[in-house]
Amino acid sequence: MENLTEKLEENIRALKGVLASEDILVYTFRAGCGTDCAILYADGIVDKAVLGDLAARPLAEIGKKEGGRAALTEKAVRESLLFPEVKELTAPEEMCREVLDGNCLLLADGIAEGFVVGAKKPPVRAVAEPPTGVAVKGPREGFIEDVKTNMSLVRKRLKSPALRFEMLKAGRRSETNIAVCWLEGIADADVREEVSRKIGAIDIDYIPDSSYIADFLSPEKHSVFRRVGTTEKPDVFAAKLAEGRVGILVDGSPIALTAPFLFLEDLQSAEDYYVSPFMASVFRAIRFFAALVSLLLPAFYVCSQLFKTQLLPLGLTLTIASGIQGLPLSPSMEMFLLLLVLEVLKEASIRMPRYVGMSLSVVGALVLGEAAVSAGFVSTPAIIIVAFSGICLYTVPDFVEAGSILRWLYLLVAGSLGPFGIVLLSAFLLYYLLSAEAFGTPLLAPFSPLVPHDLKDSVVKYGIQSLTERPRIFRPKNRVRLSAKNPCGEKGKGKKSDAEKGGSEKTDDGQGGKTR
Repeated sequence: MENLTEKLEENIRALKGVLASEDILVYTFRAGCGTDCAILYADGIVDKAVLGDLAARPLAEIGKKEGGRAALTEKAVRESLLFPEVKELTAPEEMCREVLDGNCLLLADGIAEGFVVGAKKPPVRAVAEPPTGVAVKGPREGFIEDVKTNMSLVRKRLKSPALRFEMLKAGRRSETNIAVCWLEGIADADVREEVSRKIGAIDIDYIPDSSYIADFLSPEKHSVFRRVGTTEKPDVFAAKLAEGRVGILVDGSPIALTAPFLFLEDLQSAEDYYVSPFMASVFRAIRFFAALVSLLLPAFYVCSQLFKTQLLPLGLTLTIASGIQGLPLSPSMEMFLLLLVLEVLKEASIRMPRYVGMSLSVVGALVLGEAAVSAGFVSTPAIIIVAFSGICLYTVPDFVEAGSILRWLYLLVAGSLGPFGIVLLSAFLLYYLLSAEAFGTPLLAPFSPLVPHDLKDSVVKYGIQSLTERPRIFRPKNRVRLSAKNPCGEKGKGKKSDAEKGGSEKTDDGQGGKTR
């Protein structure tokens, strides 16, 4: 497409030839000096009232006081537009991109350039509590599908000039806006550059959600364990930025991404930081135990039935034996069938309308379960084990997808190889986790490699006054998070604050290296 000319009709015809959709409207009017003007915009995502009050009305007043006809100049247009976001463009491709992004394009007869006016007003939902991050204590706000709103939620919590946003675009057809955010002077520059480079290299038609970006950021494409953190809570996102991580906000998605990611984060919850350290440690231990039970309990049940009856006490063995007597299915097939029914019920409860979800739970959990036991298809102990395993897995919501796959794998090796298969699979998973990393950060840190300082916020959580430094495993440029002060308010002789250090002190990165 050729550059614009000074004839308004030719410019409108050329732009409409590219933006031929019926929702791209052209509003024509005449300025006060008699010059014809036009505004191109996408219907439905523009605030028409603001556009008329701050663009069309001021232009209509130009030249009225003089009472004569005069040519409209670029300077007069710039001075009359009352928008804080005004850009002058000469390339038609950039103008079309701005119109499709929700901005307005102002054209005037006799001016061979366009004025992009930021009057977008896309339909968005209100900020509400996220469904995946429900907490009894702590903030209740959650991200929404508008990247600008999400950026403002982060800015509201981090009122620092060090907070930086880098706007990128990905998707040939969608032109999705992506905001990479970090704290300058704290986040590792290598991680930020790697994230920006990988996002810039994405070549795909359409990006509807941040999960697409997470797949491109992961170093391994077929891994059970995720390598990028996710959250819907602005307070959690801001806290991770303050630790030295890099965040990614994707337009159209309420799920924010953080990198680097540690496997330990799946066992942590946002509420851990709003309760006492003792209770937070207890809750984390319960989640860790529940995750192990959800993975190993069905496998141990099958293993005890087929290979090692000595794994269970004699009284419990006799009780189970009386319950499974006369069943047509083997223990492996019985457990496989019940786990399959559990997954089907879970998918159905998510996909079905909410008003029939309760009925589905009653029918699936009570009617079908009781009927299956009465008919002699499955045993009561197997149903109890599968139900308890499913409940334990949902104590760690971020681990549900990986946990479901691992539970199937453990059941497969337990039914075929017995205890040796369980040990062998556990050793393989441990070796994989020990060797896995993302953005230069090991997945099992701070346990492997061992970083004693970072153990204060691992399975056991120390008090906030003990967490005086940022996690060293993320290699922050400035490690000091809490300045040392005595109860009287006087600064101690120990650590200095961020302002005193200026982010330039040489510090140990926890792995023997030095960062500046």
